[in-house]
Amino acid sequence: MSDFVPGTILAVVVGSRAYGLDGPGSDHDRRGVYAPPTRAFWHLDKPPTHLDGPRDEQFTWELERFCTLALQANPTVLEVLWSPLIEHLTDDGRELLAARTAFLSRRVAQTYGAYARDQLKRVAARRGRTGETNHKQAMHMIRLLHAGAHVLRTGEVLVDVRAMRDRLLAIKTGGVPWESVVSWAGDLLADLDRAQADTTLPAEPDRDRIDALLTAVRERGMR
Repeated sequence: MSDFVPGTILAVVVGSRAYGLDGPGSDHDRRGVYAPPTRAFWHLDKPPTHLDGPRDEQFTWELERFCTLALQANPTVLEVLWSPLIEHLTDDGRELLAARTAFLSRRVAQTYGAYARDQLKRVAARRGRTGETNHKQAMHMIRLLHAGAHVLRTGEVLVDVRAMRDRLLAIKTGGVPWESVVSWAGDLLADLDRAQADTTLPAEPDRDRIDALLTAVRERGMR
């Protein structure tokens, strides 16, 4: 059995190993993109928008679905395009990576900020309900806010956060008081607003370029 979904054009490792936050026993979170044969779309039953497996912790999007989510500045999806840990790459996958900046826009401020705020609310709600803190969720909230400001300022999605490893892992292990985490999050939210005000990213992603890429892959898929 292949380690990848048939038609996979890009497969990467994400999560703690890509972030540089892994430790002994960390999972191998794998994500990918597959391009089914174009004729498969001519049937009543279309190719799945995503597939699990064949390995544990492996999830693969169909190319059009992946592009739709990336155009919406979905942080989880964008990280796939910037992961430093590539396990499988075809010519179509190289074309996708070459076009990755076309997915970026000022929407990043809203999506990264919204994800982080949602996680902050979830952690706070759990603390209020049970007295317990989801330290891992709090860590990723901080990581997302930092990453959001980074992409707005640089036009590159920040995946590897080893420069912040000690501080982030201190949150994950409960070594940082909750009040300090909330204060840090507030500072990062303010920084995200400043980065949004100063960004040179376009207001909207380059849909035409991505549409051309998708069309080209579909045309090649008819051969």
